[in-house]
Formats: sequence, structure tokens, C-alpha cells
Amino acid sequence: MSEYETLRLIWWLFLAVLLTGFAVMDGFDLGVAAQLPFVARDDEEKRIAINSIGPVWEGNQVWFILGGGAAFAAFPLLYAVAFSGFYAAMFLVLLTFIVRPVGFDFRNKLAAPAWRRTWDTALSTAAIVAAVLFGVAVGNLFLGVPFSFDGDLRVTYDGGFLGLVRPFPLLCGVASLAMLLMHGAAYLRLKTEGPVAERAGKMLTTAAAVLIVLLALGGIWVAKLDGYVLTGTLDPAGPSNPLLQSATRAPGAWLANYGRYPWMMAAPGVAFIGALAAMFATRLRQDLTAFLASCLAVAGTLFTAGFSLFPFLLPSSTAPSQSLTIWDASSSQHTLAIMVAMVLLFLPLIMLYTAWVFRVLRGKVTAAYVRENKHSLY
Repeated sequence: MSEYETLRLIWWLFLAVLLTGFAVMDGFDLGVAAQLPFVARDDEEKRIAINSIGPVWEGNQVWFILGGGAAFAAFPLLYAVAFSGFYAAMFLVLLTFIVRPVGFDFRNKLAAPAWRRTWDTALSTAAIVAAVLFGVAVGNLFLGVPFSFDGDLRVTYDGGFLGLVRPFPLLCGVASLAMLLMHGAAYLRLKTEGPVAERAGKMLTTAAAVLIVLLALGGIWVAKLDGYVLTGTLDPAGPSNPLLQSATRAPGAWLANYGRYPWMMAAPGVAFIGALAAMFATRLRQDLTAFLASCLAVAGTLFTAGFSLFPFLLPSSTAPSQSLTIWDASSSQHTLAIMVAMVLLFLPLIMLYTAWVFRVLRGKVTAAYVRENKHSLY
């Protein structure tokens, strides 16, 4: 294996880790906000739920920035095509990310019930929309996205926002919402007590069961889809030019990697087992175990999608041979090498800082704590 091929594989793994980090870390923030109307009945309970994520939600979004930065630096063609083709969806996600800080900061400015209900609704709606859109985006990767390149590698996108809303991506969107509701509920169980924690436990059980069913349905559906497969001669260390490759669609091709690399079956196994373990741990009131199991379920779900698509990053439905893969959408070898060094330096620092923050903020957010700090908390 050449150095360039190795660097491309490393950066595919880094991108997967960073996106999984975003789903795990910011996922429980989105999950808590999405279920706010269901687990918190009055203003005090809502403040308990919101303050469980209040000190960490903004820092957790660093993982999203890291994922976008990694795509820009390591796979610039992926970044360019995705942000052009998914522009409307990306803009909608951006709006939800704008609503979140405004909602967090503004809801406590006035004590009027109508004012607070408005911002609570905005927080919940923004989280639900973002969770569904992330799943819809992943689902569209399995169907292909309508883009192509001309001879100068100028991209043409032939679709629109409504074209992304298809049955299979919608199933993925609902699965994404169920996954984050489960994850947010596991976090609430860990950080709160009383009625909020009890309702979160019921939400976790329901969301985890729905996730398990949807993962099974999604796997059956993917087996019937036309996947993508590279054909002809492939040079993993060749130049980054999607016009030099050849690819075609084939029934069931998305499952081929699991036969070629049986160890990849660990990913869907971890997703199912993690969701089941979170359900049972919650019933046994083992809240930390339930949260860790939920983290595994989220990671397993994302890696299942990544392993199924490998080596494709963004398949093209209009020109399958111009689909973007890790072999033809990356930056130069020199750029990838420099960026690996930067990641190896800064990623451990980010992880250590994150661990330190959560250690400092350990403990539960209680009703008494919220009452004592009514003017200084969210």
C-alpha cells in the first residue's frame, strides 16, 4: 500500500470519527431539545432539561465544525459538490443552528409564559428539523445525488431540495430522529432526577425500540437498492480526478463490503446491541451504562452507513462513473500528510478538554439548583 493510499484511508477514518463525534456529542443536545415538550411539563421542568445541556451544547458543536473543516481540507471535491447540491438543506440546517443559541439565551429574558413557550417551541422544532435533515442527507447517499462534472471538473447539479425528500431518505430521517431522541433521553436520565428523568426513561425505551425496527427495515431496503461498484482498473494512489474512474450500479452492491470484509459486521451489531443495552440498562436504573450504550448505538449506526458506502463518498445518480470516492476526491498527498500531523496534535487536546469540562460539570441538575439560580441559569 502506497503512502498516498494510506493517507486517503486515514482521512476517510478521520472524517468518520469526526462526524461520529458530532453525532454523539451534539446528538444528545439535539435529542434533549427535540423532546422538551414531552419530558418537561412546566417551566421549572423545562429549565431543568435545558440547563442539563446549557453549559455544553455550544462546545459540542465544535465537532460539526471539525467535520466540515476536515471535508474541506481532505476532500475538497466532496465539500464543493455537497455544499452546492445540498445548498437549500444546508441553509435550513444553518437556520436551526441559529435558532438554538437565540432560543437558549432569549427564553429567560422575560418571565411571561407566552414568551418562554415560543422559544421552547423554537428550540424543539429546530432540533427535530436538524435531526431529520441529517438522516435524509445520509439516506440520499445510498440513492445517489444528481450531479456531474464537465471536462474542466466544473460541477452541475440537476436536482432540488424537494428531490431529496424520497421514501428511503425519509425513513433514514425518522431513524435519525429516533436515534437522537434515545441519546438525548439517556443523557437526561444521567443528568436529571424526578419527573423529568422518569419521562426521559420512557422516551428512551420507545425511541430505542423504534430505532431498532427502523434499522432492520433500512437494512432490508438497502439490500434491495441498486448500489454502486467501481469497475475497470483502479489506482488508489492515482490523481484526484473523478473523470478517470469507472463505476456502475448493481443490485445489492451496498452490502458487498460485508462479504468482502466480514469484520465490518461489527458496526450494525454494535448499533443493535447498543440500543437494546440502553433500553435494559434504563429499566435497571443503570443510567451511566445506558448513556454509554446509547453512544455505542449512535457510533455503530454511523459506521454502518460509512462501511456500506465505502469507498464512495458521494455517489452520482446521473453519472455513476463520476461518483466521488476516497480515491479521487482527496487533496494532494502533501496536504493530507500535513493535516494528519495537525489532527494528531489537536484532536487529543480537544478530547482532553472535553473530558475535563464534563468532569467539572458532573452531577445532576436538580429543581432546587434551578430555583436557587433562577436569574443566572437558562
